[in-house]
Amino acid sequence: MSDNQHIINEYPLLAHIDDPADLRRLPVEQLPAVCAELRKFIIDVLSQNPGHFASSMGTVEITVALHYVFNTPYDRIVWDVGHQAYSHKILTGRRDRFETNRKFGGLSGFPNPKESEYDTFTAGHASNSISAALGMAIATQVNHDATPRNVVAVIGDASISGGLAFEGLNNASINNSNMLIILNDNDMAIDENVGALGEYMAHLTTSKRYNDFRYKAYKFLRLHNLVNERNKGAILRFNNSLKALISSQQNIFEGLNIRYFGPFDGHNVAEIVRVLRDIKDMNGPKILHLRTRKGKGYKPAEDDPATWHAPGKFNKLTGERITSDSTGKPPKFQDVFGHTLVELARTNKKIVGITAAMPTGCSMCYMLSEIPERAFDVGIAEGHAVTLSGGMAKDGLLPFCCIYSTFLQRAYDEIIHDVAIQNLPVTFCIDRAGLVGEDGVTHHGAFDMAYLRSIPNMTVASPIDEHWLRDLMYTAQLRSEGPMAIRYPRGSGVLPEWRNDMHELPIGRGRRLSDGDAKVAVLSIGPMGNDVQKVVKSLADEGIRVAHYDMVFLKPLDEEILREVSNRFSHVVTVEDGTVCGGLGSAVMEWLNDNSHNHVQVHRIGIPDSFVAQGSVAQLRKLCGMDNARIAAPIKELVIQKELKT
Repeated sequence: MSDNQHIINEYPLLAHIDDPADLRRLPVEQLPAVCAELRKFIIDVLSQNPGHFASSMGTVEITVALHYVFNTPYDRIVWDVGHQAYSHKILTGRRDRFETNRKFGGLSGFPNPKESEYDTFTAGHASNSISAALGMAIATQVNHDATPRNVVAVIGDASISGGLAFEGLNNASINNSNMLIILNDNDMAIDENVGALGEYMAHLTTSKRYNDFRYKAYKFLRLHNLVNERNKGAILRFNNSLKALISSQQNIFEGLNIRYFGPFDGHNVAEIVRVLRDIKDMNGPKILHLRTRKGKGYKPAEDDPATWHAPGKFNKLTGERITSDSTGKPPKFQDVFGHTLVELARTNKKIVGITAAMPTGCSMCYMLSEIPERAFDVGIAEGHAVTLSGGMAKDGLLPFCCIYSTFLQRAYDEIIHDVAIQNLPVTFCIDRAGLVGEDGVTHHGAFDMAYLRSIPNMTVASPIDEHWLRDLMYTAQLRSEGPMAIRYPRGSGVLPEWRNDMHELPIGRGRRLSDGDAKVAVLSIGPMGNDVQKVVKSLADEGIRVAHYDMVFLKPLDEEILREVSNRFSHVVTVEDGTVCGGLGSAVMEWLNDNSHNHVQVHRIGIPDSFVAQGSVAQLRKLCGMDNARIAAPIKELVIQKELKT
């Protein structure tokens, strides 16, 4: 049976939807069947090709209704984060390639404008959809489009708590653009929601009868010239106050002069279509509140949505997750961090832990479980997490602020302004540093070494293995001033026996791992040093001796090592799992230049000056010239050149 015939047999409606125009030709009565087929398709594909499961299962009806009512791609749908956009990809011409999702050379795991005209804006970090959608809505006004575009932002109840989302809401409230915000409210982030806003969403109700009455009254007033755009705001504020008085309930959105509708059942596709048709042409910003369930349609995911956020491969019939046996294998770096933090916090009462909505992902969950009074999940609020840590440090605590590298970018100003200027002892534990694999361009931790190295008072380090991670954390909690960043990658380390007796490390000191009668020196930082060691051993078998130094610290650099290297070698290779623009290689070249060692030639190996797509870490390292063969190649070439000269 051909693949095409299989699709037709298994998904009789979905097989004939090659773009949203095909969807719009169906009667509304068939949309529930389309939703059922979409869920089956997502289950079938993701059981074998892992991805973000629970979020996309929860937004099937929302996606179908949006593409059914709006004239996409002319009308814009802006997704927030993008975890929930798999149905969107399937309905917009990517059904037959969906099995390549998150694979090297395949579809991106997140909306990507380079991939499809239906992907209107890059999505990967939370809370940007409202601002981006507002920009598009304003653009259609400024451009005087003959047919004004409808613009829709789809944002979750966790993402809307982010500061950028509130900035967008505040600005939307004073702009008369035709923008609709869909609030996908499932009471969940990746882990459970935190903060008062999440609880507020869970209990927010409003009267449909009141909304209908108010809309009709507003149209009547406009028709009789009793209200215009200049005094519309005053009328809205009066109506909102009257409603709050009658219902004894304040509505935060209407307090911002944004028309609010809902909450409605986010899994009743016919009702969503009806409501969208009713409100889509209303002028001014609007918010439609839809209650959904993460993992909808697949009981194991409904029962445990946090685990099923990205469950890996699973048996679609039984719901059993397919995991490899980790017995006797090295632990994940994140788990070493999590357990070590608890170990240190038991003996040092000033230690506190902070994370931004990723307690399970970064393993802060261990401290939240064992010492909850000193562990804090602040939600999707990285800037707040950093400044909160600064406030804690100012009054004598020792915060360990754990945030993924890609998300820490969002708090750069706070790192400088609220921590580094005051030289506060905040330890930034930077998870997912370097190439992270299948999550792709929005999630690689490529830039942290470069953007942190330039900050005064900042110490930047990266451990080669689990023992060094523990020692760096132990060293960090002994400091009374100055921020320190410790970066480590996604995935496992190299030491099954990872617990060691921790000891203090001298700041800014690296170590020589191999020497011999070497003609070339390699300087590495972080776990990439383990790959360099393999290369060094392989080259030794070929009779090529290499001096290898594990720098440990990017800032301050070990100047003793650099003096030794510059006095002994004319060729140096630097290796790092970060951008070559501003990282270890750049730091070494700057030091050599500043200290008049211009005779030393430096060959830098790292993430190139380009954005890297998705794929396995091994595939991406090969793509970036960071695999073992590409590390060995310049070393061999340099040795051959030296031998020819001598």
